[in-house]
Amino acid sequence: MSIERVDPPQASDEVTSLLAWLDYHRATLRLKAHGLTQAQLAQPLPPSELTLGGLVKHMALVESSWLSRRLRDQPLIAPFETADWGADEDWEFHSAAQDTPEELAALHDASIAASDAILREALADGGLDQLSALPSRHTGEHFDLRWILTHLIEEYARHNGHADLIRESIDGQTGD
Repeated sequence: MSIERVDPPQASDEVTSLLAWLDYHRATLRLKAHGLTQAQLAQPLPPSELTLGGLVKHMALVESSWLSRRLRDQPLIAPFETADWGADEDWEFHSAAQDTPEELAALHDASIAASDAILREALADGGLDQLSALPSRHTGEHFDLRWILTHLIEEYARHNGHADLIRESIDGQTGD
């Protein structure tokens, strides 16, 4: 399987730019995890407990959390909606070690597909100014879709930096 990563356009409208950067960072994370075994995906880079598998599963949760749950007030996608978050608030990171590379990729794909369907609908309904169904736990204010997309890009970019270091520690592979 090949993973295609397309550089975002250097000049475009706001929606095209945000979606292109989101897709770019999604593909970057998948490239960092691509070709590794289950054991390698579960290998941390001490002193951190982060793993590439955990990062992939975490980003599947992040997408569902922000778009399914927060933007639309819909349930999280499976398996996140039934996880015992009270017993382990980092369940996605810890449970990823039991997932095969194929299961992690399928979960990430499913999360992206669900997120993209929500994004298409939301952009058609209210554009980037559309407000989230659920407010911030901290301020009580609602997020606009622009903020949510920017946050998703930021979250991927942050974790892609972690993924760079973890991947290099596993097999020496570097690159953007």
